[in-house]
Parts: sequence; C-alpha cells; structure tokens
Amino acid sequence: MTDVIFKMANPISFEIPDITVVIPTFRRPQTLVDAIASALRQTDASVEIIVVDDCPSGSAEATVSRFADPRIRYVRNSEPSGGKPAVVRNLAWPLANGALMHFLDDDDIVPDGHYRAIKKVFAATPDIGVVFGTVEPFGFDEAQLSHERAFFSRAARRAATCQKFGPHVAFAARMLFGETMLVCSAGVVRRECVIAVNGFDPDLPLMEDVDFYARTIRRFGALFMQQVSLHYRIGPSLMHRPGVQTLVRQSYKRMHERYRAEMGSVEFYGLKAFERMLRVVSC
Repeated sequence: MTDVIFKMANPISFEIPDITVVIPTFRRPQTLVDAIASALRQTDASVEIIVVDDCPSGSAEATVSRFADPRIRYVRNSEPSGGKPAVVRNLAWPLANGALMHFLDDDDIVPDGHYRAIKKVFAATPDIGVVFGTVEPFGFDEAQLSHERAFFSRAARRAATCQKFGPHVAFAARMLFGETMLVCSAGVVRRECVIAVNGFDPDLPLMEDVDFYARTIRRFGALFMQQVSLHYRIGPSLMHRPGVQTLVRQSYKRMHERYRAEMGSVEFYGLKAFERMLRVVSC
C-alpha cells in the first residue's frame, strides 16, 4: 500500500467546504501556483484544496507553504506512481470534506466565478452527479492551440447533442466509444458519486479520466453547461509521449472489458450501436 505524508499549510479549524479541489502535481511549481490561486479566488463557494505531490522528495511542499492558507492541505506520495494520475488522485479523494469534488490538473486554471455557477447548477439538479462545460485552451504554440480549439469545439457540439437524449446513456456511450467530450479538470462531481465508483482505475496506463467519467455518468448522470468550465493549458503531456497510441488502445481495451463484465454484453453492445447513431446526428 502506498504511504502518504499529510500536512496542512496552517492547521486551524475551518468550516466544511462546498468544493474539495484535488490537484495532483509533479515538479511544476509555477503552474501549480497558478492552479491553486485560481481555485482560491473563487467567490460565493467555499473550497478546500488537497495538493498531492507525486515527487517522493516533496518538491511541491515549499510551493504550497508559500500560500500559508488553512484551506490548503498537502499530501506527499512516498512511492512514485510511475506517471499514473489515477494513483495520485486516489490518494486524495478519501480525505475530501466537500460535497462536490473538482480534480484539477496542476497546469490548468479555474475560470473566475466557475464554482459559484457550478454550485447553483448542482443545487438545482439534485439527481445529477457530474456537471461539465466547455474547455478553453491557452498557450503559446499557435499550431497546437488551433488544433486544441477545434477539438474542444467539436467536443462541445457532441456534448450538446448528447444532452438531448437525457443525462445518462448518450454521454456514457460517447465517452466509451467516441472522442472524449471533456478532460479531467473540466468536470465537477458529487463526492458521494466518487465514493460509489471507487474513484479512478489505477491499472489504466492512460485515459483514466475518460473511464472515470464514463462510469460515473452512466450511473449518476451528467449536465453540460454552455459556458467555459476550464482554461486548459496546452504544452507537454502524457498524451504526446512516444508509444502513446499503444497505451491508448490498451486503456480502451481494459475499459471495455471492465464495462462489459460489470454491465453485461447487452448493455455494452447496445451503447456501442447507440454511439454510432450519435456520430451521424452530431455531424
């Protein structure tokens, strides 16, 4: 079992938060500062932040300590995950106090006012487990930026189409068998739903967020907001490393095998056929 070292930036009592923000990190101090600051400056929604450092030497501890904010907790993974975000995130969610959870990557930024909007949506839709919106990429590589903007524009259109078919089946079908509609940081989830699906699959080499949202949305439903839910920083990524397509295929194979085993072949192949129909109506 992985050991963790747990600290608070300033251990004083505080009220139970509306949202727990989980930020896994590995040696990216400057972008981590930006991510933390974007969560702290949210208004009309109380937050706690759990920073999970995947560096055994604790490279992010000094960065977290600079904030000296009692809303921030620091967790260090003493056994490196080997580049598996699922392992790192799973260290944090059992420690969460908030009714809602946001798994924020350490190079992404929460739009101002987002938690206030999210809180209202969840209050108005008590039967929904996941809320997500559009993704706005930013960065300095114009070619990559243009590519990502086109991708997330298509993703928003797919999500809007899925919403017409209700909160469960269409979203899950597209997540399992088509291009993803969101990255991990773009969604917010009820904590009780994270507990029910037992968090992220630690055995997936990639696409753990796709699997997590597919399983959670199928059980608890989703709502898509037509507004920006994330400023997504483009740059170096696990998805750009050599051999990534092999890992993607392996991940989807495991996702599909697990889903078929848990939900049955009729459900599995029915969703697969439904996703093909959705591709047509989304064009």
